[in-house]
Amino acid sequence: MQEEVKQVEKYSELLHVDIMDGKFVPPITFQAEEIKKIKSKIPKDVHLMVEHPLTEGWIDRFKDAGASIITIHWESKDNTNEAIQAIRKKKMKVGISINPPTPLYKIVPYLDKVDMVLIMSVNPGYSGQNFILPVLTKIKHLRKLKPKLDIEVDGGITKQNIRKAYKAGANIFVAGSSVFGKADRKKAITDLKKSLK
Repeated sequence: MQEEVKQVEKYSELLHVDIMDGKFVPPITFQAEEIKKIKSKIPKDVHLMVEHPLTEGWIDRFKDAGASIITIHWESKDNTNEAIQAIRKKKMKVGISINPPTPLYKIVPYLDKVDMVLIMSVNPGYSGQNFILPVLTKIKHLRKLKPKLDIEVDGGITKQNIRKAYKAGANIFVAGSSVFGKADRKKAITDLKKSLK
């Protein structure tokens, strides 16, 4: 993983780390101990796709692993306000995420309490899924509500759709298979950035 990070960190602004517990979504991914070993000059943006981010200690573990930003899901089973407060107390930035079927109004009460909203543009779980186009409307509405908020979009980002997400209002783009699925990671990132212009 360290070698993978070295290949992309010069061309990226954040290192997005998907964490899955096998319950919120079927896959199980990295543990905090593995992420802690990764050294990088760019901030670790940790996306907790877990059922209990607060009560099962995920927030504490990833703070210790070097997270700069922790994003929790509205759909998780812990109290959202308490989880947001716990992240703030640990002196990290906080994000809230919603899955494609979840309406935007569900997170409106939290918009003044977070630094970023992560809009899932695929159903969370497995890499390589296709971008769900109706999510663009959700991004547009959120941008109108919060003109200065960071809006991150995650899932199915390609050269063909990244500009659509940008024009809708997203300003942070998570690229998984469209970068790590290519032999030349630098070119893959450069091509994505060129598509934004």
